[in-house]
Amino acid sequence: MFVSILQRLEPILKKLYRKFVPPPPPHLSPVPPQAGDRDIEYSWIAANMPEGPGNALDFGSGQSYMGLIAARKGFNTIALDLEPVRWFYKHPRFKFIQGDILKLQFPPSYFDLIINCSAIEHVGLAGRYGVTEDRPDGDIEAMKILKIILKPGGKMLLTIPVGQDNVFKPLHRVYGKERLPRLLEGWEILKEEYWIKDKEGYWICVDKETALGREITHPSLYGLGLFVLQKPIGDKKRLNR
Repeated sequence: MFVSILQRLEPILKKLYRKFVPPPPPHLSPVPPQAGDRDIEYSWIAANMPEGPGNALDFGSGQSYMGLIAARKGFNTIALDLEPVRWFYKHPRFKFIQGDILKLQFPPSYFDLIINCSAIEHVGLAGRYGVTEDRPDGDIEAMKILKIILKPGGKMLLTIPVGQDNVFKPLHRVYGKERLPRLLEGWEILKEEYWIKDKEGYWICVDKETALGREITHPSLYGLGLFVLQKPIGDKKRLNR
């Protein structure tokens, strides 16, 4: 009987082990000094966020405070997420909408700023965040929609996992030499940075070739790509669905 109970518990115990016991460095474990991916991403967003006024969208916000920074900068900010989110503050220029960017109808050329912090890599992957429909190119579709609802000349602050191209369902995609150009097609790249973990687990800034050339064999081994993107001034495409 005891052996039977262990056999039933084995899949659960394996999941718990993979969740709480990280792979050897470099990885993204929440245990210092291996933590810090959000530090790199949030500091990039904060350092490159323009001044308002205007309208801002914090796409896939989670419980991040990037939308609050935008509101403090003078933007009327909408935080958008698939799941309900509760913050411990209120701000007159900050509100939350629960919804799917692939289904919502924001007006074309409405936003002056879009924050896209570690969000686009999840779009269209079923099995997480309540997503049930698998859309292999959901991230590409979402980027096109985000460009349409951004004003010509508007900025997007983007952070994504990078390395050799891979998809870790249902967790996230990793953008490399093949998929990254597809994701950024039609955007002007104003600034870009690439970070990876060194052998001791600390984040270091590296060149693009190094970051995109790393083989990613585990979902917690990716590097970070950081971008300031701009919608071309003459781009006035409308949203057709």
